[in-house]
Amino acid sequence: MPTPLKNDRFLRALRREPVDCTPVWLMRQAGRYLPEYRATRQAAGSFLAMAKTPEIACEVTLQPLRRFPLDAAILFSDILTVPDAMGLGLHFVEGEGPKFERPLRSVADIDALAVPDMDTELRYVMDAVRLIRRELDGRVPLIGFSGSPWTLACYMVEGGGSKEWGKVKALALNEPAAMHRLLGTVTDAVVAYLAAQRAAGAQALQVFDTWGGVLSPAMYREFSLPYLARIARELKSAEVPVILFGKGNAPHLDALFASGADAIGVDWTVTLEDAARRAGGRVALQGNLDPAMLYGHPEAVRAQARAVLDSYRDGNGGSREGHVFNLGHGMSPDMDPEHVAVLVDEVHAYSAR
Repeated sequence: MPTPLKNDRFLRALRREPVDCTPVWLMRQAGRYLPEYRATRQAAGSFLAMAKTPEIACEVTLQPLRRFPLDAAILFSDILTVPDAMGLGLHFVEGEGPKFERPLRSVADIDALAVPDMDTELRYVMDAVRLIRRELDGRVPLIGFSGSPWTLACYMVEGGGSKEWGKVKALALNEPAAMHRLLGTVTDAVVAYLAAQRAAGAQALQVFDTWGGVLSPAMYREFSLPYLARIARELKSAEVPVILFGKGNAPHLDALFASGADAIGVDWTVTLEDAARRAGGRVALQGNLDPAMLYGHPEAVRAQARAVLDSYRDGNGGSREGHVFNLGHGMSPDMDPEHVAVLVDEVHAYSAR
């Protein structure tokens, strides 16, 4: 029998049920801003060694929960584990980020792709999920995650990060059928990957559409949105909610609200007041403090937290139900852990019933 949750306000908020205060977790809450993370990273030798060793992934997942009364844990991993398992050869270059040894350079490369086996190539992720669930012992829920099909395709075609995303956009424009085959295969893999995390014990699932915002509205509707909706539809579950987060997704919120997802994460370029009004209670909302606000002094951080909470309430008829507080994107390495403590405290205190 799984251990009953001692703190379920995160899952209750995703179901738009009453909570005693607004739950909060932070994207990249396990990361380089924590000195204990940096020590673990140095001892492990590399980022990939951390992600591919379940015991280390578990330790890093739990580190922020020892410091802050967060309402959810998120699996420590990387969105690029899936294309790595598809044979593209992921590695990290200091100062440059992720790179693939064998990026997709032709239609033949795309057609040769296959969905990886979750019990072999990606077993280390599922082992980490099982271990984290056991170590959490019901303290808070565990979030599993994946990159979105479009975002993963960006890295797979470019071979790493990019400012222009010229290669992947050229593929979409010049070989749209091949692009859709690529996105279809990656979506098959993402659905299988998230379903396997759910079976291993993940209690909520988040899809990161980090680069959806680089697309024009027409290209977003063709190359990102349908695949996000398919993921939400195929993973629909009363027990394990699905959150779709996209950087720069403000122009597409109405379509995302109709996608079948349980919650939509938004960045700071849209007010929660506007997003809540447009959502009309159909989905929960997650967000949306600008991460740069954590560079402010503690009183500024508290004021910004209150402004986000008030904005959601103003758009939701005065109710706080259906809101998970988060950043509009991830933490940065030079942020002060003490400011995170202030933020988490203020969210709980100001939103307390």
